[in-house]
Amino acid sequence: MSFISITNLCFFSIFAFCGVTATQAFELAAHKDRLFAYPAFLGTSDGGAYRVVDYQEMRDINGRDAVPERRVEGRYVSTGVRSAQQELSLRTEAGPVRYFAVGKTRGASAIVIYLHGQGGNRRQGVNDFTFGGNFNRIKNLMVKSGGLYLSPDVADFEARGKQQIAALISHYAAASPGAPVFVACGSMGGVQCWWLAEDASMVDRLGGLLLLGSLWHEAFLKSPAFAARVPVFFGHGSNDRVFPVERQEAFFRKILSSAKGYPARFVRFETGTHGTPIRMTDWRETLNWMLAQQ
Repeated sequence: MSFISITNLCFFSIFAFCGVTATQAFELAAHKDRLFAYPAFLGTSDGGAYRVVDYQEMRDINGRDAVPERRVEGRYVSTGVRSAQQELSLRTEAGPVRYFAVGKTRGASAIVIYLHGQGGNRRQGVNDFTFGGNFNRIKNLMVKSGGLYLSPDVADFEARGKQQIAALISHYAAASPGAPVFVACGSMGGVQCWWLAEDASMVDRLGGLLLLGSLWHEAFLKSPAFAARVPVFFGHGSNDRVFPVERQEAFFRKILSSAKGYPARFVRFETGTHGTPIRMTDWRETLNWMLAQQ
C-alpha cells in the first residue's frame, strides 16, 4: 500500500486528498454517502469496534424501495456505471468461472470481490436495484476510485469453488500489483472467506474480509491471515435465523481476546434478518477503515 505525503498542497482529485504537512492513506472516493450512512446507533462497545445499528424494516426497506425488496428508489442508484461493467469468463484448472468485472481490470488501486451464498449467482452482486441499491454503490465507489469490483459465480463451497476463486483473485492481483484485495462473503459464501484466510499464498494480497450474514470459523484463530492481522468485518442481523447472531458475536469477541488490538469490527443490525447486512453495510466506511490498517 502506497502513501502520499502532502505539504501545503491540495489535490482536487477523485481521491480528495487535501491537507497541510500530513500523510494520508488512500481512501475510496465518496458516492451517495448520506443516503447509505448507518441510521442511529443504539449502542457501542469495545472502543467502537462493536456497534448496534437502529435498523427498521418499515424505514429501511419500505421507505427506501419503490417495490419492496425488488427495486430501490432511483435516487439511490447511478446506472451510468454500467458502461464500466463487463461479463467475462476465466479458464482455471478447476474449470471456467464466469463473472462480472466493473472498473479497471489492470492497474486497479484496489480490488473488491463479492462471493454470493447458497442459491445465488454472479448477477446478484451487480444488480443495481435490489438490496437497497447497495451493490450499485460499491460498483460506483470502485469505478470512481480507480478500482475493480468482481462478482463471480461460486461453483460450490468445496474444493472446486475454492480453486476457481483463488485463481480469479490471483489473475487480477497479478494485473494490479500492490492493490489490496477485499473479499466480501454473503451467507454461505463465508466458507470461501475462511478458506482464503488459511491459504498462505493469498494472505499477502488480502486487504480484508467482510462477513455479511455469514458463519464463524474457529480455525481462523490459527490461520496465516490471523497471524498477519488481516482486518475482519462482521455485519449481522439480530434476527438472523440461518446463522444466530449470538454465535457470531461470541466468535468476534474471541478474536479480540486472542490478539490485543486486532483489527476486527462488528455491526449488529437490530431486528435485521439474514440479508440485512448486504443491504445495510456501509461499503465506503468499512473499506476505508480496512485501507487505513494497511
